[in-house]
Amino acid sequence: MEVNYKNKKYYNTAKYPIRQPRIITLLIYLLSKIMLIGKKYEIKKINTENLKPPYILLSNHHYFIDFELAAIATYPHRVNNIVTIDGYYRRPWIMELIGSICKRKFTNDLHLIKSIRRVLNRGDVLSMYPEARYTPDGTTAILPESLGKLIKLNKVPVAVILHHGNHLSTPFWNYRKPRKVPLYTEFKQILTAEQVAELSVDEINATIREALSYNEYKYQKENNIEITEPYRAEGLHKILYQCPACKAEHKMNSHGTQIFCESCGKRWNLNTDGTLTALEGDTEFTTIPDWFAWERSEVRKQVENGTYHFEDTVEVYSLPRCWRFMHLGSATLTHTIDDGFTLTGHYRGKDYKIERKPLGLNGLHVEYDYCYIKPFDCVDISTDKDSFYCYPTKQNVITKLSFATEEIHRIKQLESKKLKT
Repeated sequence: MEVNYKNKKYYNTAKYPIRQPRIITLLIYLLSKIMLIGKKYEIKKINTENLKPPYILLSNHHYFIDFELAAIATYPHRVNNIVTIDGYYRRPWIMELIGSICKRKFTNDLHLIKSIRRVLNRGDVLSMYPEARYTPDGTTAILPESLGKLIKLNKVPVAVILHHGNHLSTPFWNYRKPRKVPLYTEFKQILTAEQVAELSVDEINATIREALSYNEYKYQKENNIEITEPYRAEGLHKILYQCPACKAEHKMNSHGTQIFCESCGKRWNLNTDGTLTALEGDTEFTTIPDWFAWERSEVRKQVENGTYHFEDTVEVYSLPRCWRFMHLGSATLTHTIDDGFTLTGHYRGKDYKIERKPLGLNGLHVEYDYCYIKPFDCVDISTDKDSFYCYPTKQNVITKLSFATEEIHRIKQLESKKLKT
């Protein structure tokens, strides 16, 4: 059951992107240079001497500054970026003018394949961020298996842009208070067209996973980067939501340089070198990624033993078009192992029901302090035509929802493969 909008028009994501005008390519390059004034950055090119369009460009994703560094690295080539629908908010004509390709998060978009093919056929660069989100913990997210198939289908070279320092400077969990960190970007060709033709899909995926492997806190330690800002731990509880001492969930908080549990009172300090130290007792995890990985393992246990379940009253805003978020009021959001996400609500006299099944959803779009609607945490449940931004009543739950989405999808995939064999 769809939402009973007064205006039932939706933004048409099934549009072919225009070819980026040369003047726009130059303007993007110049604006990117201007935006980076005052920041210390370096872009290193590796094995790109003979790299010419068309090619596919893959990038890790830390923050918006990624786009600016990529624009400088790829200039003077024309680049078409895949951009999510909220990137078009109040500026669809600009996004269309620069040749962006619109997509809704974690949906199967067959027209996207056609748009990619068109970009490459006319001799340009197709840029995408396969993690499909800003990194929460400064490490590589799960990459879709379909990536290798896409590259094999298009038979063009593949390059990777790997950013370092962007997450340390502007972590997803506290982007409002940047830190002074030097930025380093590597632009590297990892596959020629001939190699793409020769390798299997699994071998292509393995090459990509290796090339996009990163750990920002390991990078910080190895490069002796000191983050001395007195607010450096603020917001960290948004991703480190479970206490490793008493195992309480959603009771963590943070202030200044410390993260602490409001249930048992234990505190940890985020040191200037990016490591963690307990103020009293044992230090369960010395790094943010280790703590984050432990939380995932705890969610995996709940999924595997069948105890995982989420239900909450949420406030819903939708984005069927690009100019205004529609306030749909309160609704009920449930997430279960067998049924995935179900969003049920009532708008303009009629009920609506949005469903996303586990096999069709390999990840979840989460936002901390979402800037476009109101500065609180939310999740986006998207369909082919619409996107629903849900603000939970329960506090500090969206990171666990993200883990559960990925773990449930993984298990359902394994079950599906067993049935086929």
